[in-house]
Amino acid sequence: MFVDKAKIKIKAGNGGDGAISFHREKYGASGGPDGGNGGKGGDVIFVADDNYSSLIDFRYKRKYVAANGENGGSNRCTGKSADDLIIKVPRGTVIRDAKTGRIMADISGDKPQIIAQGGKGGRGNCNFASSTRQIPRFAKPGFPGEEFEITLELKLIADVGLVGFPNVGKSTLISVVSAAKPKIANYHFTTLTPVLGVVKVGEEKTFVMADIPGLIEGASDGVGLGHEFLRHVERCRLIIHVLDASGVEGRDPVEDFNIINSELENFSEELAECPQIIAANKCDMASEEQIDSIKKFAEEKGMKFFAISAATTQGTKELVNTIAEELENLPPVKSYEAEPITQQEIEEKALSNTKFEIEKEDGVYFVDAKWLEPIMRTISMEDYSSLQYFQQVLRRSGIIDKLENMGIDEGDTVNIMGFEFDYVR
Repeated sequence: MFVDKAKIKIKAGNGGDGAISFHREKYGASGGPDGGNGGKGGDVIFVADDNYSSLIDFRYKRKYVAANGENGGSNRCTGKSADDLIIKVPRGTVIRDAKTGRIMADISGDKPQIIAQGGKGGRGNCNFASSTRQIPRFAKPGFPGEEFEITLELKLIADVGLVGFPNVGKSTLISVVSAAKPKIANYHFTTLTPVLGVVKVGEEKTFVMADIPGLIEGASDGVGLGHEFLRHVERCRLIIHVLDASGVEGRDPVEDFNIINSELENFSEELAECPQIIAANKCDMASEEQIDSIKKFAEEKGMKFFAISAATTQGTKELVNTIAEELENLPPVKSYEAEPITQQEIEEKALSNTKFEIEKEDGVYFVDAKWLEPIMRTISMEDYSSLQYFQQVLRRSGIIDKLENMGIDEGDTVNIMGFEFDYVR
């Protein structure tokens, strides 16, 4: 099964928590704080692998989570950083943020791309010792790793794309000029997936050709198979428009040309401007009048024209040589630049990190803030400096201001993630 689009969730590893520890030796009663820092969480990294040609694996596994960093230890030992999670995808996969549609990366080259950064490790209590606070009984939790829902969209990397109505001979053409072996039969929609073939021109000169299936009228709106596969033409540097010169199916080649180009334009204006060569196929079955009619039309369009017969290889060598010459003067295969994160996304991300809700039931104020859970793990409720730090977190996040706006009085009970205490101004 050929799958060229998938939606998955990725989660980088959380940083390890800083440790609360105090140095103890046989003859040292108070060695001071020595809690180490937590290790870094693993990144989620995407790499191109030419052994993959489809995104089918992502149909069955939709969640990918990197390992968390280890917590810090005593004797100022830093926790071990977690291994990165490497995800292999076909070359040409474009990664987008599923929520905003923003392009995050184009996995076309060999360089690995970090899509989700692992969280930094928290600081151990040895970092908070000072002349006025010599026994800090608190540490900082590790930072959470980045988390995204993303879409993977495969856009094949090919220099040349073959387009045209079904049964005009595209599969036959790619089979005779390259080593590709697509299914060939005398009926529509024989080819159900894009087919790539490497065309060899000289000793060290090659180019990649793609047979794009299923283009008919309405393809850009989802009719036939074209809606699924038009994206694979987007990277092509040159389009070979294959027409049936024989008209054996009762179709007008010129009308077919106009319909397909209209679909390309509806899908992408940039795609419609891609240079084209017209290849009139099945010329061994066509009359001189039919061939001359298409040739005249190509000249009016200012496009190069070739009369070929893919079945007998007539004219295919000349077509291949011209394609190679044209490609030398065209820009390289299109790649997609990662789009910067918008200010709105930055603000939403910042707000989500300190999001909370407060409800009052039977005189008790219940605070729901999941991000507070790792912080509370590193707090000693019996230590004054530790409680001071906790109070600063509540103040900076706006929780205390919200409680006061709700009319909380001194002595009222506050419940945060199951921990209850009396409110004191």
